[in-house]
Amino acid sequence: MNPTFYNLGIQLLGMGMKLASLFHPKAKLWIQGRKNVFTHIQSKISKNDKVIWMHASSLGEYEQGLPVLNALKDRYPNYKFAVSFFSPSGYEVVKDKSWADVIFYLPLDTSLNAKELIKALHPSCAIFVKYDFWFHLLNELSKNKIQTIFISSIFRENQIYFKPNGKWMVSILKKINHFFVQNDKSLYLLNSIHITQATVAGDTRFDRVKMLLNLKHDLPWLAQFKQNNTLIVAGSTWKKDDELFINFINSNTNKKLKFVIAPHNMNKEYFIDLKNKFNCKVLFYSEINPELDLSDFSVLILDTIGILNSVYSYGDISYVGGGFGKEGVHNVLEPAVYKQPVIFGPIYDKFIEAKELSNSNGGIVIKNQSEFNSIVSSLVLDPDYRNSLGGKAQNYILNKPNSTQIIVDYLDNQL
Repeated sequence: MNPTFYNLGIQLLGMGMKLASLFHPKAKLWIQGRKNVFTHIQSKISKNDKVIWMHASSLGEYEQGLPVLNALKDRYPNYKFAVSFFSPSGYEVVKDKSWADVIFYLPLDTSLNAKELIKALHPSCAIFVKYDFWFHLLNELSKNKIQTIFISSIFRENQIYFKPNGKWMVSILKKINHFFVQNDKSLYLLNSIHITQATVAGDTRFDRVKMLLNLKHDLPWLAQFKQNNTLIVAGSTWKKDDELFINFINSNTNKKLKFVIAPHNMNKEYFIDLKNKFNCKVLFYSEINPELDLSDFSVLILDTIGILNSVYSYGDISYVGGGFGKEGVHNVLEPAVYKQPVIFGPIYDKFIEAKELSNSNGGIVIKNQSEFNSIVSSLVLDPDYRNSLGGKAQNYILNKPNSTQIIVDYLDNQL
């Protein structure tokens, strides 16, 4: 790859998103959200403000960076804080909930946009969570001598930076002031391309989920739904994950079981189709009202976003979806911190936390319907076994180091 091909790719991305915005809601948000972005920033940030900026590709990366953002907010109350997103799935959830002074969509990575953005933000430091190596943006930050760090980064040998045709991208990585990586392998890979400004600091997601234990999760509607029954929460499920639950629930006679299912697919038609496949009473979250006796339902489908981690806190057993798809399992840490066993599918090789959770016996990998039925039945019928595995899951989280402290201590010497 070279600058010419990169710029062509950026232009094609912009054109493709404009075309997709005509018929795809997320693409429409992606395009509309980037209109007047510089004017929006300038209305919140003045020339004299000191600014700390964090960029997250999506919601997962934002959650990952939040412990660092919170710690810096406490330590530097006179600074303004900016948060940017690349995708709507992060921005649309956070835009009305964050305490940040300005939240915006990251403009398309052209040379002109990068110059305009850095001029409008003039940050004292830029924090990128995990990935998102935008060439022009990183180049502009370097030109302006702005402290730029990446946190919770993780690298694999099959990435372009470690191949002969990736030398051009390596040149921009070398301009980053510091990498805080998750593991020794990532450090080794960076060193192999002569990038030594790196520290193994672990994953800030562990700090984030530890924070969840100190939050008050008050969901009276969920308490009414659960009553004294065993609650199984299925988060970020795809079609194959949902089929496991359809088959299990439709063949199960245990009336003391309750299920919350949060599909990854937020399509209304998919929700309706899913509901119709159960032979028991099913309720959508959007249908909850004071007139309904929620305890009368067996399955609750979350046709909303932004509340799953609070819902996990009410669970006794959790299932995390994605493990039967090519992208792999979703976030297993959020349910694990609440002291419950976490079940997931067989595709998790890219996710070190899923591997470690399984090795700690807090996570259970299933490969098919038969294994799913057997594991869930065992966990339901044997509370001692369930609690034992749940304790191991939580201990796996609590025993992780404080990555946030390492990062903030570094920034103390730079700001």
